Amino acid sequence: MSLKDLLDNSKDKSLSGQKWHMLRQSITKRLLSGGNATIAELSTELQSSVPTVTKAVNELLTEGYVVDMGKITNSGGRRPSLYSINPTCAYFLGVEVGISSMSIGLQNIKNELVSVELGTSFILENTQKSLLKFCGLINSFIEDSSVDKKLIVGVCINFSGRINSMEGFSYNYFFSENRPLNEIISEQLDLPVHLENDTRAMAFGEYCEGVVDDEQNIIFVNYSWGVAIGMITDGKLYYGKSGYSGEFGHSTIFNNEIMCQCGKLGCLETEISGWSLINQFKDAIKEGKQSKVTLDENSSTLQHNAIIAGAVNLEDTLCVDLVTQQSEKMGRYLSILLNIFNPDLLVIGGDFAQLGDYALLPIQSALKKYSLGLVNRDMKLKKSALGRRAGVIGACCVIKEKMLFPLINN
Repeated sequence: MSLKDLLDNSKDKSLSGQKWHMLRQSITKRLLSGGNATIAELSTELQSSVPTVTKAVNELLTEGYVVDMGKITNSGGRRPSLYSINPTCAYFLGVEVGISSMSIGLQNIKNELVSVELGTSFILENTQKSLLKFCGLINSFIEDSSVDKKLIVGVCINFSGRINSMEGFSYNYFFSENRPLNEIISEQLDLPVHLENDTRAMAFGEYCEGVVDDEQNIIFVNYSWGVAIGMITDGKLYYGKSGYSGEFGHSTIFNNEIMCQCGKLGCLETEISGWSLINQFKDAIKEGKQSKVTLDENSSTLQHNAIIAGAVNLEDTLCVDLVTQQSEKMGRYLSILLNIFNPDLLVIGGDFAQLGDYALLPIQSALKKYSLGLVNRDMKLKKSALGRRAGVIGACCVIKEKMLFPLINN
């Protein structure tokens, strides 16, 4: 029996043994949600006798759901044992897909990454061949790990763009009117699959395991090739009516007649994004400005990272000027969101977060200049703590939230 089956009431239809099954469930749920506990603590909280709880815990120990953490010190008398959920009884797989690479991570139930591959080469194309290769890379990752596939509760896959997580459709990649994409991938992996927008997953990763302390209302900015935001309100991911919230980069801001990648003119991304940074750099070179950085024309989707690295590592004047100018603009338009949502915390993530103060200081200065003082006064601005792992960790957290937590709270 898997941990998911143990927690699922629908798996036990018989009347005989139902009370015993419920006690085992209650112990497991308590250790998952409340952390380590002694037999005495479990007995008191679950209102069951010590001998009965001891028998149930011993069963869970034998079956591998619970581990004995050893004796703890007390004020006197016999030292009790401390029990915990076995970290190896369940795993969660997170996958982040980019234009030219993908990252995969496997987390145990204690939120520890037991296996991770970042930046595996993969060209995302809207073809059946690309989809099958994508699924094959995930299956190979699982096979190469030391984890029994039966212990993987589910998979969360992050794509950029419009994702309908509730119905399992991706409207930017591998779209089929006949079947949800999560069902198609699930058949290839033989595992439950949940699709998520990449920025929302990153936001949730920071909330669960990253830079967030006790803040409950957060705006996460994925400032990379494109620009998007993930929002958390009252500790929950915000999806919006149809699940497409967060498309900040496709707000029509500028009257510049520049075509955005979405097909509209003057979107925020046309002047504030990784791809617009590349255009600005090339235009500056044509105008006769000098730089130590040379762009690799064979990897166009990575060129903005070369400019970012030029600012951070080489202190290249042109690169520094361009990224600080963009960041000041970013702060100006983020101030609109601050005035509307009044968040506890604003997190800057994505590729541009590597810039550190080159991005944060101009953003902070613009926020103070353009947002209302009362709104900005008690709002915190922070850089992503998870960095390149934000998407993978966020995906693991999302699938745990979607598949395990409802059973714990049932």
